[in-house]
Parts: sequence; structure tokens; C-alpha cells
Amino acid sequence: MKRHRLLFVCLGNICRSSLAEGVFAHIAAQAGKGDLFEVDSAGTGSWHIGDPPDPRAVAAAARRGIDLSAQRARQLRAGDFDAFDLLLAMDRDNRSELLMCAPAEHSGKVALFLDGVPELGVDEVPDPYYGGNNGFEEALDLVEAGAHALLARLS
Repeated sequence: MKRHRLLFVCLGNICRSSLAEGVFAHIAAQAGKGDLFEVDSAGTGSWHIGDPPDPRAVAAAARRGIDLSAQRARQLRAGDFDAFDLLLAMDRDNRSELLMCAPAEHSGKVALFLDGVPELGVDEVPDPYYGGNNGFEEALDLVEAGAHALLARLS
């Protein structure tokens, strides 16, 4: 079976894309399908390169049994378009940034992460960075729904 290479992308790679990477890896492993996927995350910006995920994201994920402690933020690289099968943006701005950077032959690899979950009634995971802890819980709810839908679609 084909191994899918997925890159989750947000602005700084310390909140939403970190959550998506951790959640997706966790649910794929729980489903016995972890070996079918290679997952990573990146940010379109460079502010947090080398930093761990936001402590509020780490805490929210930990409350659901998901460990983000090994992750470190990185910036999107040109080679990511060759290396990954799908580049999944957390919001429309990040998708636009990805499409501006993507070589024409790879633009079809770029999608919104929540595109596969129309029943949610939203297509973006809001950035919880400037809000309180509730924002991280809400983002995590959306990320979990998106991750489950993505896993079902790809496996």
C-alpha cells in the first residue's frame, strides 16, 4: 500500500499545524495505520524556527493523550513540494501563501485541511495564538475532526 506523505501548514508552526501533525499521527497509530503515513508540519513564517509548540497547544493535546514535546517549528522549504503528497493549510491565507510558493506542477497538492469535513460548516482552523486556552480546545476539536476525515479518505 502507498505511504502518504503529509505536511500540515500554518503561520508559525507552533499551534495549529503542530496540533494537526500530532493528532493525525496519534489517530493513525491508534487505527493501526501509522506505517502508512509520514507526517510533518511547517510554518509559512520564520518567527519560531526551532521552538517547541506553544505551551497551550502542548497542554491541550496532552489532555487528550497526545504528546507534542518532540516537535520543533520549521519554515516551509521549496523542497517540501517535491517531498510531500499533500500540503494541508490550516486557513485560506496559508493556502494562498502555499499556492504562491508552489511550482505549477505541484499546486494540486495544496488544499485546506478542513476541505474534507464540510459538515463542520467551517473551512479554516482559527489561529488560537492571541486568545486564551479555549481557543486551543476549539482548534483541537476542529483538528481532530479534520484528521479523522483525512485518515478515512486516505486509508
